[in-house]
Amino acid sequence: MRYNTIIIGGGLAGLSAGATLSKFGKKVLLLEQHHKPGGCATTFKRKDFIMEVGLHEMSGLNEGGTLMNLFKMLELEDQIEFQKVPEFYAVVTDKDPFVFPHGFEAAAKALIEKYPEDKKGLTRFIKLLQNVRKEAMNQPRKPWQRKLIYPLMPLLYPSLVEATRHTIGSWLDKYITNENAKLDLVAHLAYWSDDPYKLSMFYFCLPFSGFVGAGGRFIKGGSQAMSDALANYIEENGGTVLLGKKAIEIVTYEGVAKGVTFKDQFNKEAEPVTVLCDNVVANCAIPLVPAMLDEPHRSALQQKIGNHTNSCSLLSIYLGFNTNVEKFGVKYYSNYLRGEGVNTLKDVQPNNYGDWSKRSFIFVDYGKVDAGLAPEGKSVGSICAVDSVDQWEGLSKEEYDARKEEVAQILLDRLDKQYPGFKDSVDYYEVGTPKTIQRYTSNPTGSVYGYAQTLDQTAGKRFRNNFLLPNLYFASAWAFPGGGFEGSVTGGFLAALQMNKDKIWTDCGPEKYEDERVVEMVEQKKIDDHTLELSFTKPEGFNAEKGQYAILNLLDPKETELDLPYRWLPVGSNGEDENLRFQIEMDESSFTKSCEQIDVGDKAIVYGPMG
Repeated sequence: MRYNTIIIGGGLAGLSAGATLSKFGKKVLLLEQHHKPGGCATTFKRKDFIMEVGLHEMSGLNEGGTLMNLFKMLELEDQIEFQKVPEFYAVVTDKDPFVFPHGFEAAAKALIEKYPEDKKGLTRFIKLLQNVRKEAMNQPRKPWQRKLIYPLMPLLYPSLVEATRHTIGSWLDKYITNENAKLDLVAHLAYWSDDPYKLSMFYFCLPFSGFVGAGGRFIKGGSQAMSDALANYIEENGGTVLLGKKAIEIVTYEGVAKGVTFKDQFNKEAEPVTVLCDNVVANCAIPLVPAMLDEPHRSALQQKIGNHTNSCSLLSIYLGFNTNVEKFGVKYYSNYLRGEGVNTLKDVQPNNYGDWSKRSFIFVDYGKVDAGLAPEGKSVGSICAVDSVDQWEGLSKEEYDARKEEVAQILLDRLDKQYPGFKDSVDYYEVGTPKTIQRYTSNPTGSVYGYAQTLDQTAGKRFRNNFLLPNLYFASAWAFPGGGFEGSVTGGFLAALQMNKDKIWTDCGPEKYEDERVVEMVEQKKIDDHTLELSFTKPEGFNAEKGQYAILNLLDPKETELDLPYRWLPVGSNGEDENLRFQIEMDESSFTKSCEQIDVGDKAIVYGPMG
């Protein structure tokens, strides 16, 4: 058994690389440690609500742009429904809120009307936004061409050169005088960084320009819809997506990447498996890769990344409301609440790690678009703030849970003060910390944007392609061009283009890895009016005792509205039983309706056992 490419990680860069290679006719095996694809582009269900993990709004979705062209090439544009958000963001204050609109002309008009004394600097800012993206996209792709024109860069790409010499903080201090204007312009800094004096102006301009020029978009049903569409494309085009499988070794032979060894993430008794390939894509965090390599490659990579700094992390509070919160005065989709004591640009970074009662944060009201996350009459929202894993280390479980609850109440009270009555509408809330991000994505320090986008870690200084050893490519938020949804999808696409150009391919044949965890339903039995029992064939090597847990994921659910096709369920059979039994408590969810309609022979996948 052999594959053209094995991808380690099922984040957006890995999925887009795999889908693109599949389009080129390559046989792809993608390994993802979680039981669903997407990384930060996923959803989960709580009560009536689908909770969006990471996406607030997505940039770069202009017609003719890289992302839309990719989705069209993969014939996915009809499978992913993008909802345009009403405005980029709003800086919410009691007196004079500032609304940043879509469109360069509208943005310039709004900024200059509020800060006429800075007309010259604000005009320069908007012009720079427009030009940096154009110039970045129009650069020569071949290294020798870029090297040839390097002396002429200030003449050919003046905006690009200007942006690469500044941080957003240094640029604003040079060209803008009003501190409130500066603060309004970096209101969404948490989407890129924690410190305006460390964030590259070049990297700030790229996604910011995409938001202003084309408008921010939310994916109906949540970002899981895009992740699933890319994963399905790989499967439908001869590839294999293995979830709940963790890569532990990159196999090398004579200094060339030749395969991957992986293990089951949920069944600790399962033996590791090695599959050979033509080339490997590391979609996981680059700091995790050295442990998968032999010497001297391990030490070589450790030396290359040793001085690199990680990005900030985030705290998120996922909110389900029993009503539409517009009735409490929430006027905008993305609402920035500036923290107490943030009066100048230099106050931003200290505030991001200060007292939660004074810390700046963003509240997103998904009810402002047709998000597809809540039943009629209800809605979903989220709170997002810069955070650090250090602030959550060294706590017992009880202390950790108490701290999460304390932070949640502080921020909910602040929203209730801004929007009286708001808190009473909260039907469900859940806190995700940097430790949550670290747990589910394995990103060290919970760094959502990979390596920090500082001046010395941005653009051409980002790790790219097979910089370490032949046939090992890098595509993730940690690599070129950087983090965020647009950056990750683009990075995966560009990596696939480079791999196809390098033509490191052999004829692999049609044989595919057969997932031993796929089972068939053999019996359905009603226990009582509220309980259904389903029996499945038992996966090989699944030695569960009654009372342990497993994830039951229906592969072809009959109902999907406002639900996900899996549940964590207690195992109802013991290790000696021939079949695997689960009892499902019936409710009105699509999952339980699908369980009622399941037929003998229908397939599911079982992850476990656990607990």
